[in-house]
Amino acid sequence: MMPRCETIFALSSGRPPAAIAVVRICGPSARSALEKLIGRVPQPRQAALARVRNPANGEMIDEGLALWFPGPRSETGEDMAELQLHGGHAVIAAVLDALGRIEGCRPAEAGEFTRRAFANGRLDLTAVEGLADLIAAETPAQRRQAFRQLKGLIGDRAEAWRQQLIEAAALVEARIDFADEADVPEDLVNPALHAVRRLRAEIATALADSGRGERLRDGLVVAIAGPPNAGKSTLLNRLARREAAIVSPHAGTTRDVVEVHLDLDGYPVMLLDTAGIRDGTDPVEQEGVRRARERAAAADLVLWVVDASAVGGARGEIDKNIAESDVWEINNKLDLVVDKLCTRSESRSHHDRAVTFAISAADGTGMDALVAALATYARDYFSATESAIVTRARHRRALEETVSALDRALSEGESGREELIAEDLRAAATTLGRLTGRVDVEDILDVIFRDFCIGK
Repeated sequence: MMPRCETIFALSSGRPPAAIAVVRICGPSARSALEKLIGRVPQPRQAALARVRNPANGEMIDEGLALWFPGPRSETGEDMAELQLHGGHAVIAAVLDALGRIEGCRPAEAGEFTRRAFANGRLDLTAVEGLADLIAAETPAQRRQAFRQLKGLIGDRAEAWRQQLIEAAALVEARIDFADEADVPEDLVNPALHAVRRLRAEIATALADSGRGERLRDGLVVAIAGPPNAGKSTLLNRLARREAAIVSPHAGTTRDVVEVHLDLDGYPVMLLDTAGIRDGTDPVEQEGVRRARERAAAADLVLWVVDASAVGGARGEIDKNIAESDVWEINNKLDLVVDKLCTRSESRSHHDRAVTFAISAADGTGMDALVAALATYARDYFSATESAIVTRARHRRALEETVSALDRALSEGESGREELIAEDLRAAATTLGRLTGRVDVEDILDVIFRDFCIGK
């Protein structure tokens, strides 16, 4: 943990120049620093008009609002002060310079305010992650998920599970260590195992969300793939509404994967433009094709683009490496087709989805229908994320380790090995504690003494 004897300060608002600049001060010398800057300390949690002066020479720097948040009732749990000033470069530089000259104060490191909030129990690890996701959110769906995480979406649930595991472990520990006590019932293991089975089912349900919560953080991956010169880069630019990829009439222009992040009807989408897939001898092009196949095979949805104006039909053959993915066939270059009715939009079954569209990425023909279908796909894909509580790979690993420990405990329960059951339950509770950052080895003893009055 960071040293708690130091007082830190930083600009906590956006990059200047701006209308308002927020400077935060946190630590044991926050009150003293505030007094030196404005000559007094306002009433707690009440904004007060204040003149900010340089303590070294008394020169007035700015006039703004000052707030005082005494610990532990503050965001970090420590004494905090906040100055709301005019957001010019000179004002901010002068205030930060004045703070840096006050004994005991130093500039904060990246994330140090939040780290102090965690160290002081104001936030658990999942809430810290939710805060980071909220700051990084680019779409309404990401914002809603991050805010739920910040407010305890998984943290509260994990802590409740941990407490139930501690209760179950306490029953087994009591049976092992205090079997001779008259006030300790003989059958304690079966009730503990019953609670473990119920918990195991709850955690397994939380894990059975197909990774949709994690995917919402990163975005639905849609790969644009197909043979060379089919108009993939033009389609990417049309969907992105900007020139994100180089468009050329020469086949093989795209060699590496181009990534574009989109907000599609409120849902995050990562669009990939890949190299044209064909057999060739150029080693650079071969590497591009390998990467294209790899990224397309891992995508949630593949838009397989073919040249509808090419001789020999509009559809082409989907690469076998991605045939098992969700694939939509995009008949492109409709503007070059003489008889457009021959390549009209149609639907057919592929993994129970409508998958064929006829478009012109060059002039926009058919794009409204394609964009609408992509928005519907994203909405359907993320429809279950409102109830998903797992939003990071770290969460999933912790819960998977917890389930494994519970499975071991249930297996040991069949053989009646109480010591091993207790150890597995302790391991499961510790893993859940690591998920939120709260692990207390004394919890089990506390429950034993409370519930069984041991040692009276």
